[in-house]
Amino acid sequence: VQLQASGGGLVQTGGSLRLSCAASGFIFSVYGMGWFRQAPGKEREFVAGITWNGGSTSYGDPVKGRFTISRDNPKNALYLQMNNLKAEDTAVYYCAARKRGGVRVGVHEYDYWGQGTQVTVSS
Repeated sequence: VQLQASGGGLVQTGGSLRLSCAASGFIFSVYGMGWFRQAPGKEREFVAGITWNGGSTSYGDPVKGRFTISRDNPKNALYLQMNNLKAEDTAVYYCAARKRGGVRVGVHEYDYWGQGTQVTVSS
């Protein structure tokens, strides 16, 4: 099983980034997927989640209205479009997969994790 997150970088406040997560080694199309982030000295927190078929999504309060999660099952890919970025969005972003196809916000609800990609928002 492999989850490879990419697309992070340095961006100014108000800018946008699109994160991608390439999945392999499992049946991506039946797994619920999520994005989490972890800032230095803080716990890993839920950012966004999507059901196995993309029919339902959920977002953490800090990112509602700014971030959009999506997936492309034929391509085994997960995305996170991040708009109107703020300094407090600075963190390492992780994609995660859970065998049950629904959306959950708890770190412990996910079975597989990617290595993370750094997002830095400068003011």
